Amino acid sequence: MRILLAEDDSVLADGLTRSLRQSGYAIDCVKNGQEADTALSTQEFDLLILDLGLPKMPGLEVLRRLRARGSLLPVLILTAADSVEQRVTGLDLGADDYMAKPFALSELEARVRALTRRGQGGGSTLIKHGPLTYDQVGRSAYINDQMLDLSARELGLLEVLLARTGRLVSKEQLVDHLCEWGEEVSNNAIEVYVHRLRKKIEVGGVRIATVRGLGYCLEKYSSAAAAEAK
Repeated sequence: MRILLAEDDSVLADGLTRSLRQSGYAIDCVKNGQEADTALSTQEFDLLILDLGLPKMPGLEVLRRLRARGSLLPVLILTAADSVEQRVTGLDLGADDYMAKPFALSELEARVRALTRRGQGGGSTLIKHGPLTYDQVGRSAYINDQMLDLSARELGLLEVLLARTGRLVSKEQLVDHLCEWGEEVSNNAIEVYVHRLRKKIEVGGVRIATVRGLGYCLEKYSSAAAAEAK
């Protein structure tokens, strides 16, 4: 899951970033409305956490432009002004939820989980692939009901591959989904993450194929592959 955090308070932004990263999310943080609008115009995200009191471009204008582009991205508004009028305006412009500062991190994380779940259609949060089960909300993976010890990057990689089972995923696509805006990660680093994930899931017969020079593919599960893995 990639989240864009638009917050100009550096102390709050740092705290939210650390907390959400520990929960396994990839966080891109911008400090003004223009940067937020640019990021939303050029990158794909799963959630926007938007402060209304941003410099250079107000948060409500960022939201208005986002919806004008036809984006259905879930938006959680943060506001220091606990004003009914401001909240109503934000909701009318297409925000999905709001929180007034100050707030408890645990409540914000719960709202993030709810909004990302809603953004995925509100259906089952479990993805099953042979003996592999992935919980999208809890961000945890299991092989035959045994939890796997996966890093945040490995979890992100698994999410992307599961969403495209049987289809090629290029290294460039993986970089775009796994890495935060402005961060540079080499193709060699992607290869390392794939290697580590492969070692942890192939014991159950779940296979990641390498398409040389192009990328990777999570193979459709077969009982024959499982028998060979045992």
